[in-house]
Amino acid sequence: MTANRKDLICGLVFVVIGLLFAVGTRDLDLGTATRMGPGYFPLVLAGLLVVTGLIIAARSFGQPDVEFGGIPWRAMLLIIPATIFFGYAVRGVGLLPAIFIVALAASFASRKMTVPLAFALSAVLAVFCSLVFVTGLGLPIPLFGPWVRFW
Repeated sequence: MTANRKDLICGLVFVVIGLLFAVGTRDLDLGTATRMGPGYFPLVLAGLLVVTGLIIAARSFGQPDVEFGGIPWRAMLLIIPATIFFGYAVRGVGLLPAIFIVALAASFASRKMTVPLAFALSAVLAVFCSLVFVTGLGLPIPLFGPWVRFW
């Protein structure tokens, strides 16, 4: 039986990551569907990730094999540090600049991105996320942190 190795490996990676996140929720209170605890939502997301991975892996069977492409070094060198930056800097610079910087850096993972489009998309994403998370959901994240001063 043939299998598309690319999809099979992708599905298995999803399953492993989902299982790792599920294991990470074992010390959190789950609560119930009507009174969710802090571990309920991460566990549900982990379960969805596992199910998605199983579906992708199952659909890989009976498909022709596809060659793996090269390693996307440009994307890895831009997206991974940008994500780490966000985690460390969001409290210092605030939500709006942190999302803008991360989106700007990640947008250049694609060689097709232009500078004006990257700035426009980053600005729109930063404003949208600020409206959703701070205004809409009321999360206590400052839009601008103590590292950003306006005189």
